[in-house]
Amino acid sequence: MTVEPKKALGQHFLVDENILGVIERMSDLAATDVVLEVGAGLGVLTRYLADRVRFVHAVELDRSLEPALIDALQGRTNVDLIWGDALRLDPRELRPRPSKLVANLPYNVATPLVVETLEHATSLERWCVMVQREVADRFFASPRTKAYGAVSVLVQLAARKTGFHAVSPTVFRPRPRVESALVAFERARVASISEVRPVVEAAFAHRRKTAVNALAQAGLASRAEAEQSLVAIGKATNARAEELTPQEFVQLARALR
Repeated sequence: MTVEPKKALGQHFLVDENILGVIERMSDLAATDVVLEVGAGLGVLTRYLADRVRFVHAVELDRSLEPALIDALQGRTNVDLIWGDALRLDPRELRPRPSKLVANLPYNVATPLVVETLEHATSLERWCVMVQREVADRFFASPRTKAYGAVSVLVQLAARKTGFHAVSPTVFRPRPRVESALVAFERARVASISEVRPVVEAAFAHRRKTAVNALAQAGLASRAEAEQSLVAIGKATNARAEELTPQEFVQLARALR
């Protein structure tokens, strides 16, 4: 049975099983794990996970893949297939509760899904995700670099990188025109994303503007309040968002309150 990937859904099916061993190692899989997988696709990774862990919650949006997935998972009773949008799923309602997210993430949901699960999926302790290389680079980018942005700050406030592995386009069908990478990280609980997120996203919404102008435009503070808060944390009033470290954003959010 031939299944055609849907470009609108950002589908690039994992077809080369040689990468699965790398995923297993970077995920630090154990027989007791409960794994959340987003973008089950043709079930290549789902089947591999099911044979190694206690339980898999596999989420897939494309219902046309149901025959292929059911066939791939034949005989495995430790998989819960969940049909729907992963961004509308509340992992806190899953039973048993997942402790790891291991997935070949659809390109169009990778960034918001990582941030949302870091913020709200409190049972998750470890992530191993396949994403576009540039997205993987953004997660742990340093301040004052082109890749550094809102997602960099939020991810680094909640997690610590544990692994990185460049992935060839040949492991997918169709082959993507961009490079991919596996990136693994574990929850670090450096700071609460919820407290900082509005300030971070507002500050980076207009990268070419100063943080003062961006925060004022978003309605989070007056120009005077924003300037006072930046001075209070030792930053110049003309500083841009990319000049602030993740911890300085925590300090800024507190000063603005």
